[in-house]
Amino acid sequence: MRLYDTYTRGLVELPAPPGPVRMYFCGPTVYRHIHVGNAVPEVLGRWLKRWLDLNGYETKLAINVTDINDKIYDAAPGDSVGLAAAATEWYLEDIGRLGLGMPDVQPTATGTVPDQIRMIE
Repeated sequence: MRLYDTYTRGLVELPAPPGPVRMYFCGPTVYRHIHVGNAVPEVLGRWLKRWLDLNGYETKLAINVTDINDKIYDAAPGDSVGLAAAATEWYLEDIGRLGLGMPDVQPTATGTVPDQIRMIE
């Protein structure tokens, strides 16, 4: 099986099991309840992880939450932090209702700002 690797920007063959296989899917920008488009990376990411796990791979799945964004600022002028916190909870509840479980890692944009700055520099 070949998958697109965003790091190398090309198709790569999966290593032989046990891998490892590390996957990152872009999650939602949290400013309202999720829609079908927000569920796509959740469903695909977990499906791929389960398939790889069942085939003997050691996997790690990360799906981020973007909680800093112009859409959030525009939706809640003066209380973007409050909206982002509430919408993150809505997102987690909505995803929980899908019965998919949680990713191994769920970084937030606010939690990774220093890392982002280092990468840009």
